Amino acid sequence: MADYHDDLRLAHVLADSADSVTMERFKALDLQIETKPDLTPVSDADKAAEELVRGVLQRARPRDAVLGEEFGLQGSGPRRWVIDPIDGTKNYVRGVPVWATLIALLEDGPDGEQQPVVGIVSAPALGRRWWAAKGLGAYAGRSLAKATRIEVSKVSRIEDSSLSYSSLTGWEDRGRLDALLDLSRSCWRTRAFGDFWSYMMVAEGAVDLAAEPELSLWDMAAPCVIVQEAGGRFTGLDGVDGPNGADAVATNGLLHEETLRRLAV
Repeated sequence: MADYHDDLRLAHVLADSADSVTMERFKALDLQIETKPDLTPVSDADKAAEELVRGVLQRARPRDAVLGEEFGLQGSGPRRWVIDPIDGTKNYVRGVPVWATLIALLEDGPDGEQQPVVGIVSAPALGRRWWAAKGLGAYAGRSLAKATRIEVSKVSRIEDSSLSYSSLTGWEDRGRLDALLDLSRSCWRTRAFGDFWSYMMVAEGAVDLAAEPELSLWDMAAPCVIVQEAGGRFTGLDGVDGPNGADAVATNGLLHEETLRRLAV
């Protein structure tokens, strides 16, 4: 099995660099905000953080490709870093501390599809960080030296489960709102923690299932490997493992097939 210790250490360096930018600009009175063509916001902090991460990668891993939400794809090859400089930009620009930088390393898989092998989610305003590498397990803490291994829950019945989601509008747009509501009515507890936090709580075992109907690779790559290494499953709504679709379902594994069935249209 490949050794990803060096890549994981680099991912922490990248996250540290991004945190320095995002925290400095968080709640800044002169924060500059634009609206992208898809009508989502982007701040000067999003762009600065991604540019900084790309600069570090250019020096440390010049042969690797890089895909970022704000500046697209650069390079090609069997290894690709995927960056979401601020996941939860709407929270960020409103001063809500639930946002994070997502960084993942993907490698070519046996089926030709790239799959994440390293992932880190850094939420500095919450004082939390989560990370994982293929075959090394999933962890949470402030640094590699101050970490606790995390695992998904052992809840085996939907009726005993806790569900997290981001919003209802995407489900309505996809014609799946009734399915989500039916699932939520069967669950013990439902909360809209949203974005990266839903998946990190699945990985920690605090939440048992999470789902979103409209996502991009940079939203899913890092959470995917963290959930998987914590013992859970991460698929699309079609049940295909990995982050390469346009939607996601993450569970502790025990609840996965039933969750997929209930969300099917």
